[in-house]
Amino acid sequence: MSQARSVFQFNSIIVREPSRTVVNGLRADDRGNPTYEGVKSEHDAYIAAMRDAGVEVTILPALEAFPDSIFVEDPALVFTEGAILLRPGAESRVGETAEITPTLRDMFETVLDLPTPGFADGGDVLTTPKSVMIGLSARTDKVGAEALSACIEKLGRKAEIVATPEGVLHFKTDCSLLDDESVLSTARLARSGVFKDFKQIIIPEGEEPAANALRVNDVVMVGSDFPRTIEMLDKLGYKVVPMKTTQIGKIDAGLSCMSLRWYRNGR
Repeated sequence: MSQARSVFQFNSIIVREPSRTVVNGLRADDRGNPTYEGVKSEHDAYIAAMRDAGVEVTILPALEAFPDSIFVEDPALVFTEGAILLRPGAESRVGETAEITPTLRDMFETVLDLPTPGFADGGDVLTTPKSVMIGLSARTDKVGAEALSACIEKLGRKAEIVATPEGVLHFKTDCSLLDDESVLSTARLARSGVFKDFKQIIIPEGEEPAANALRVNDVVMVGSDFPRTIEMLDKLGYKVVPMKTTQIGKIDAGLSCMSLRWYRNGR
């Protein structure tokens, strides 16, 4: 990757259509089931926003056997230098990796497999200009994080293993990159000290799910249900694109989970 290119500059993404079984997706606490139509509408708007941001979108077909397979970020990681096939920490999701493997082998010259044993979810991985941060969580264990770290270093990047606060599903549930020097974080994650080398912008109390924002090229996508966060980022000069996340939020998801993003050379 060119040093001049920011880690949030992308021209290619992979998404997967939601299955009708998405209503049975995993969740830590029950806030009611989403509707298939609602999820599909939010996903369609997400694809449109990505195209508006200048990204080419590869859309994979729905997988009815895997309710959570719309969240393609968990079974794999992608970079300009190559892809890494992960092993999701939820038993019902392990088979998703095999489903996405042929696409990644077709699109990337280098595809690495996460060595066994151990588990790692892409939702626990935050790529920053300084390092690729891997958060330990209920879905990413120490063995998996160490194996993933070795894979990332094989691709020529620096990896860093950090802790995720107790009770937080994924590391990126509580944070996102806003620019080369700034992160958006919940107060609880900021207190852990993991972002001491960054400018930290703290989510307003009560809008914690907004921390899973997504910087893509010139825009920052933010859940539209979080007006104070949107106002804060707007005042700071970010070009905010509000995105509806009400339905996917019912199955513990946010904006980053729904795509694999990278800069594809020679596109």
